[in-house]
Amino acid sequence: MILVRGRGPGWGLISLVLLLSACNNDRPEPAEVELPSAGLRLNVTRVATHPFLSRYRLTLQIEGPQGCSATAELFPDTGYAGRRNVYQQPSGAITVLGQYDARVFDRISCSIRLVEFQSLVGQSIFLGAFDVDAQKRWRFLPASMRPERSFDKH
Repeated sequence: MILVRGRGPGWGLISLVLLLSACNNDRPEPAEVELPSAGLRLNVTRVATHPFLSRYRLTLQIEGPQGCSATAELFPDTGYAGRRNVYQQPSGAITVLGQYDARVFDRISCSIRLVEFQSLVGQSIFLGAFDVDAQKRWRFLPASMRPERSFDKH
C-alpha cells in the first residue's frame, strides 16, 4: 500500500472539481441573431463531442417568413474552427461562411445549400459572426461589436 503524506481527502475532492470543471459538457449552446432587414432569424447551436478537447458539432437553423424553417449540419469544429461569418449578398441571400464550408439560404425554396467558395464572388455585407467572446461564451457578435475576421485558406 502506498501512502502519500500531507494529502488528505480534501485534495482528492479538489482534484475532482478541477478535473470536472475542465471537461466540456454536451449541453447545447445556442447563439441566435434576428436579421430584420432580411426577415430572418439565424441560430447556430454547438454541442461538445469530446469531454476534454475543443470539438463541437454545429447545427444551423434559419427561420423565415410564413413558417419557413431550414436546418443544416455544418462542418464540425475540430479545434478552434467553429467561427461562422454571416454575410448578406446584394441579391438579399444570406451566406454563412466557415473555415471549411459555405452555406447559402435560398428564400424561394426555404433551403440551405452547401456551395463552393469560388461561387461567392462579388460584394457582400458582413453582418457579424457566430463565435466565442472574450469570456469563451458561444454567441453572435455583430459587425458593430467586432470587425470581420477573414479565414486563412490553405
